[in-house]
Amino acid sequence: MLRAVVFDVGNVLVDWNVRAFYARHIADPARLDWFLAEVVTPAWHFQHDAGRPFAETSAELIARFPAEADLIRLFGPRFNETITGPIAGMPELVGALAAAGVPIFGITNFSHEFWPPFRAAWPLFDQFADIIVSGEERLTKPDPAIYHLALRRFGLAPGEAIFIDDRADNVAAAAANGFVGHQFRDVATLAGELRALGLLP
Repeated sequence: MLRAVVFDVGNVLVDWNVRAFYARHIADPARLDWFLAEVVTPAWHFQHDAGRPFAETSAELIARFPAEADLIRLFGPRFNETITGPIAGMPELVGALAAAGVPIFGITNFSHEFWPPFRAAWPLFDQFADIIVSGEERLTKPDPAIYHLALRRFGLAPGEAIFIDDRADNVAAAAANGFVGHQFRDVATLAGELRALGLLP
């Protein structure tokens, strides 16, 4: 019996947009494309989600791209500026779930260093009973271990929660490890499924 909702954070609840942040600092579109493809890449940032400190990853990257040092150094202390705002309609949906008495949790791939200032800026998460942060646990989605940890820590049995993520691989892993999976596309589709499952009135 479904009774709880577990959210991803980036690109489900908030818009995470590294390109928008660096576009304010790199005027040439071709150079911006190169910088995001070769320097500050998803693979480089994923190290933070896995628990590596920014001081280490940035030093390594600057050693490879010394001419980009100033831009690389911006990433850590100004990470909150890569969040452009909430995904439209999602704070209201979270509020509706909370008002209906549905337990709300999170599993996010997020740096243990970047999470505290981000969390402090977003009272939306006051409505969450608990959030697993990958960088704190040294476990990242879609590793099955992070979903098993979530079930234990959240006090959920397999099949008792729906997990919502924008990435298909994360959703598939959740569905294989005790969750009902939903790949997020838009708030209307998600709200419709939550109603169909009896989690929203």
